[in-house]
Amino acid sequence: MKHRSRPTFRDLARAAGVSPSTVSRVANQKASVDPAIRQRVSKAAVKLGLDLSRNRPKVIALLLSNREVLHPYHSHVLSGAEAHCASREHSVLYLTFRYDGTTSWQRLSIPAVLEQRDLVSGFILAGTNWPNLLELLTRKQVPFSVLGDNVLSDWNPEAYDVVWSDDIHGAWEVTRYLQLLGHRDIWFAGNRRLSWFARRYRGYEKAMREAGAPVRLAEFESENPKDIGYLAMKSIFSRGEPVSAVFAADDLVAEGVYQALRDRRIRVPEDISVAGFNDIEAGVMHPPLTSVRQFPEQVGRHLAELLLERVQQPDRPPQQVTIPTQLVKRESCARLRKDSHAVRNVS
Repeated sequence: MKHRSRPTFRDLARAAGVSPSTVSRVANQKASVDPAIRQRVSKAAVKLGLDLSRNRPKVIALLLSNREVLHPYHSHVLSGAEAHCASREHSVLYLTFRYDGTTSWQRLSIPAVLEQRDLVSGFILAGTNWPNLLELLTRKQVPFSVLGDNVLSDWNPEAYDVVWSDDIHGAWEVTRYLQLLGHRDIWFAGNRRLSWFARRYRGYEKAMREAGAPVRLAEFESENPKDIGYLAMKSIFSRGEPVSAVFAADDLVAEGVYQALRDRRIRVPEDISVAGFNDIEAGVMHPPLTSVRQFPEQVGRHLAELLLERVQQPDRPPQQVTIPTQLVKRESCARLRKDSHAVRNVS
């Protein structure tokens, strides 16, 4: 019995009505191929049972943009991506990249490795990103997925493969928890110029407005989140407005809030309740911090999964995935006593 030979790129070229060199460019995802031709070749490959991705590199890159160091959150994202890629016999390359978010995509200079498709098959965009890089990679037909929480400025998430952590709902949930403990004078401490803090503020604001409670914001710009929390708490006291609880935009901001409270010998949670976000080091703070737990390993796994699907199916519609959060209740929050009053200016 004669066995049927495996189809070749030359067979695919005849079936799609293109040259073998065009098939090669499609297989290697070169940007010079017309999208209509690319789709025709891909459909013909499916009919022939030919895997165009078999000759592609088994490496994807996690690109940490505009960050000096790998934040604990991103280290967990990387770990999750590596775990998924290992199950698919892929490796993950870690790269850093700084660029200007105000530069047009036409003038944006990117590392050469981003265009060397024989080395890396696609990219996970983590760190802090702007729409100009997303636009440039899309036009160059470079496969990528992006951490949606950390994209600054206005953009269209539905045009890309995006993974979110559901921080808006998580922020709503922790604010609602403070309200159920009897707190009404709840402040948000953070910096809304950072997109992930802005998203958490949206959840906080929603819960406060639903409860008919005053929305109270203390924000400062700093690269050090502890400084943001410290200055925000000092600012709250200087205004002389009531405060019985503080929702810090992340756990490091909460550490700054703790320090400002210690300076004035204000007790947590007896005098003021404090909650944070991320739950990376919240359990070892004193007192242990109520926080919203994210699942960055799951974020990383899904970013890798979306990217590998994009590499294999360049023409499929973009997908968006949202990973839920979990409220972790600890000793930093307490029920507001009936005989207590919100703290005001403390000298």
